Amino acid sequence: MEAMSEIDDDIDGEWEPGRTRGGQMVESFVGDAVTIVEPTVSIREAARRLDEADTGLLVVGTKTSVQGVVSERDIVRCVAQGVDLDATTVGAVESEDLKWATRDATVAEVVEEMMEHYLRHVLIAGDEPAHVVGVVSMRDLMAAYLT
Repeated sequence: MEAMSEIDDDIDGEWEPGRTRGGQMVESFVGDAVTIVEPTVSIREAARRLDEADTGLLVVGTKTSVQGVVSERDIVRCVAQGVDLDATTVGAVESEDLKWATRDATVAEVVEEMMEHYLRHVLIAGDEPAHVVGVVSMRDLMAAYLT
């Protein structure tokens, strides 16, 4: 609990959006490593690519035309339900209800969106519609607050 009290002491009472790292722009810590797969890729291959890229989210489509995402949780759900991992494609299980943030969104804004919708990842939009330039994870946001 000592670490928690250090954080509390640093806040000095009530939290204010944008007061510390929360005001930092998301763009300042988003890398360009977005792992993209075609909708025809099997669940097994998607799991292999998640592992290879050491990420928790695959973007389905292309960098300029995102149609969905598949997370490690989606793959675990497929395994738990006994889905044929070689015959089922990511296009069949992808999430299409995507949440986007702009590059100039603040960390606090993205955290609020993630908490409101129970998300672990948010796509970072480019200048064109459905153009992904990055992905922000809960881990990225915690690092922004703690560094």
